[in-house]
Amino acid sequence: MPDRLMLLDSASLYFRAFYGVPESVTAPDGTPVGAVRGMLDIVAKLVSTYRPTRVVACWDDDWRPQWRVELIPSYKTHRVAVVVPAGPDVEEVPDPLERQVPLIRESLALLGIPVVGAAGHEADDVIGTLATGAATPVDVVTGDRDLFQLVDDDREVRVVYTARGMSNLEVVTDDVVAAKYGVHAAQYADFAVLRGDPSDGLPGVAGVGEKTAAALLTAHGDLAGIRAAAERGEGMSAAVRTRVLAAADYLDVAPRVVEVVRTLPLETPDARLRPIDPAAAEAREFTARWGVASSFARACAAIAGVGDDPERA
Repeated sequence: MPDRLMLLDSASLYFRAFYGVPESVTAPDGTPVGAVRGMLDIVAKLVSTYRPTRVVACWDDDWRPQWRVELIPSYKTHRVAVVVPAGPDVEEVPDPLERQVPLIRESLALLGIPVVGAAGHEADDVIGTLATGAATPVDVVTGDRDLFQLVDDDREVRVVYTARGMSNLEVVTDDVVAAKYGVHAAQYADFAVLRGDPSDGLPGVAGVGEKTAAALLTAHGDLAGIRAAAERGEGMSAAVRTRVLAAADYLDVAPRVVEVVRTLPLETPDARLRPIDPAAAEAREFTARWGVASSFARACAAIAGVGDDPERA
């Protein structure tokens, strides 16, 4: 069967799992486990639908890296629960979810799915590095539009976009990015810089929205071309030129914040899916203790089914 790598934006998925399963779902001892159960069901859905041969759970070892904050201090500020001067800031995470994150990691390990992070970097950077270095087709699973910049039809890198829910997944290719935003995937990072993103605390260029950003990129190719045209006073209205020039300090640093890192020194994990026996002692003990036997068995069945059908999504 053709090799295909699936990269999970883990936090994006376990937050979705947490909010998608009622808090009333608990283990026998009363511990909330809805996010664990939901994450297992998400894995089962993804594997059975897209049939990857390898899966990596990419992790936020630092969800708000200091080097990005130094460039743009407002980066993800609204999501900070506790500022930690000597280490990564603490993200605001609902307490019932925070208690389940270690269990999610444990369940992924039992499924044979490696968890990969990198000090001082976000999961996006891990995904960017692994996708760029892959010699096979890649599916990036995320609800984060920033990762559209990785889409590459020639290399068969696509995004499985979860923003509309797990029952309405969208496969994002370059044509989809172009239809949505009027730019190509290779231009998406520059597009995001210009437009800004309140969810990440990125201000963007004042007065430049999606339509103007797309028009500028269509006319000038990339951010460097836009800035050069603004300096010359060519190819844009006086008002837009003024806005671009006024945003010079922001435009000097924002691309480094928005662009995912693609060159982390990561060891290639053994991510090949192998059949897992849900009745094995360690798995049975985990699933019985936390009351997730059915969801774990569904994930195991999906993994076991990879390769049974030559048809692929």
